[in-house]
Amino acid sequence: MSATVETVHVALPGREYDIRIGEGLLARAGAEIGPLLRRPRVAILTDETVAALHLAAFRAGLGDIEAPALALPAGEATKCWAQFGRAVEWLIEQKVERRDIVVALGGGVIGDLAGFAAAVLRRGVRFVQVPTTLLAQVDSSVGGKTGINSPQGKNLIGAFHQPSLVLADTGVLGTLAPRDFLAGYGEVVKYGLLGDAAFFEWLEAQGPALAAGDVAARIAAVKRSCEAKARIVERDETEQGDRALLNLGHTFGHALEAATGYSDRLLHGEGVAIGCALAFELSARMGLCAQEDPSRVRAHLDAMGMKKDLADIPGDLPDADGLIALMAQDKKVQDGRLRFILARGIGEAFVTADVDPALVSSILAEALAAR
Repeated sequence: MSATVETVHVALPGREYDIRIGEGLLARAGAEIGPLLRRPRVAILTDETVAALHLAAFRAGLGDIEAPALALPAGEATKCWAQFGRAVEWLIEQKVERRDIVVALGGGVIGDLAGFAAAVLRRGVRFVQVPTTLLAQVDSSVGGKTGINSPQGKNLIGAFHQPSLVLADTGVLGTLAPRDFLAGYGEVVKYGLLGDAAFFEWLEAQGPALAAGDVAARIAAVKRSCEAKARIVERDETEQGDRALLNLGHTFGHALEAATGYSDRLLHGEGVAIGCALAFELSARMGLCAQEDPSRVRAHLDAMGMKKDLADIPGDLPDADGLIALMAQDKKVQDGRLRFILARGIGEAFVTADVDPALVSSILAEALAAR
């Protein structure tokens, strides 16, 4: 194990927890999770892909802790009532008690579903996030948002339920396909764009090394991203204000995910990356940020080999009106008005509902015409 294990503390009164970041954390899972347990037993929710890659190593790391596991199908489609019900019933069959811990071993889908299952089981049991993708390590495992999708939209059913611990083993990122790693990188870039221009500059310089497997760069990027999210969550746990900044790129991105049927045509982080580029384009057209900013965002995504435009999404898409209708299902709608996260520059995002729908429509129409 590398000597470097970083800790980011999330200071929510009464619900504090640590995010542990570094290589080799699966191998010492028992030492990390053991102190939280009332009895030497956890129940693991995972998916079939992650189970094949990491379940044996994680169980070995748990040592003498008993660890029954349920592996659900991999993919976004698992975040549904049927698989959620299957998970909850399995946890009840395992006689998981209120003082026990549920472990989410997997990416964002498993983390969201397992966290929601823990939130409602016996009116709330503790859970530990063991994120195995870059996207989950920097975003979905931190902050306590849990849930499943509805046919009418993403994450419309869920609860705020903070984990008791997050173990982000950066060593497992080496098992990700390049596309999956880069999809997670879309969320890393988001942190620089929304509130940390110096981090975005660092990513412009270090991004290629990070993608190529540089251990120190990966740990640094995950830590910086988690710190950014932790500070926002501490200020606004249930998204009444500042936490909405974390949705930079998501208003467009979620609509694009819905338009592609939550399929492999567009991964969540890819939708976020394209959404960030569109949000900066909209900001520039509104005179909020420099004309060069959207180009700089796209140039970095391009340099990383990522999707950056609607033209990069295979297959048919709805027209501009169809996409706007999908955006209207967004959780950020208030009083019937869609809230956008826009930017006054790189690192300077803010939330507003004061956006001309005609301008959004024209930007989407232009992007569709360029396909």
